[in-house]
Amino acid sequence: MTGTGRIIVLGGAGQLGRAAAQAFKAAGWQVASQVRGRSATAAAPGTEIVEVDALDTDAVAAAAAGADVVLHALSVPYGEWRHLALPLAETAIAAAAANRATLVFPGNVYGYGAGMPARLDEHVPMRPTARKGEIRLAVETRLREAAEGGVRTVILRGGDYFGGDRLGSWFDRVIVKDLASGRLTWPGPLDCVHEWAYLPDFARAMVTLAQARDRLLPFAAFGFSGHAVTGRTFAAAIARACRREFKVAAMPWRFVRFAGFAVPLFRELAEISYLWSVPHAIDGSALEAVIGKLPHTPLDQAVPAALAVLGVPRRLS
Repeated sequence: MTGTGRIIVLGGAGQLGRAAAQAFKAAGWQVASQVRGRSATAAAPGTEIVEVDALDTDAVAAAAAGADVVLHALSVPYGEWRHLALPLAETAIAAAAANRATLVFPGNVYGYGAGMPARLDEHVPMRPTARKGEIRLAVETRLREAAEGGVRTVILRGGDYFGGDRLGSWFDRVIVKDLASGRLTWPGPLDCVHEWAYLPDFARAMVTLAQARDRLLPFAAFGFSGHAVTGRTFAAAIARACRREFKVAAMPWRFVRFAGFAVPLFRELAEISYLWSVPHAIDGSALEAVIGKLPHTPLDQAVPAALAVLGVPRRLS
């Protein structure tokens, strides 16, 4: 194991960035959180706050001085992916290259497309069927090229996030937003398996993987197996956590698709609606072979913890 070191988290005020900064700090790393403007207050407490524009490549590279790891956790609104995803990746690559640091990137399953198999491992080819998947594939292709050019790069791929203390996921924005009205919304068939990543677990796995970076190939991609469960199982866990039953409403995809003609965000969401109707689970065996037993908080502990951060039990009492 390489042990601890210094990490700069690009996008330190975001959902993943904050959770990762907290996990690295808890593991004894020196952590710098790159933020912009007023978002500094959302960064993980106790980390070094670096206020620079993520598109200012030279400034970010300078801010990363002395870093052993650069975590690319920069995120942008769905509608801006096409314009910003690759430029932000270039910033992260430049920062890692300038400091001979390992670049870590959180992957997702968008690139597999609507024809993805039920079990996703490192050998499943990327065949995107939506713009989001095409963009993600372009970013990962660029990261592989950077690795071939000497920038050690690690991708950790997870499902949809839940948990952590920042908002911005399907869990808080869609599924549990109407619990106070006695209703939860599920975006797909209740019997379809969907892959979730409990964010604190995912962040801890990222820390352990970063500590093993010197034992990895110049380019390495791993899947994180979190909670691959049906909507019915997840909804039941929410009901148990809240100690009450909820009406389960379907996502109004027909309306979302129609509204997509005028609202870019809805169009983008509609394109990846297949993620809720095509069963899929991430195989984490390759990751486990490298870092050992994966962090895994049981669903009946993870869901109550995620709801508590949102203040849901208090609102329902």
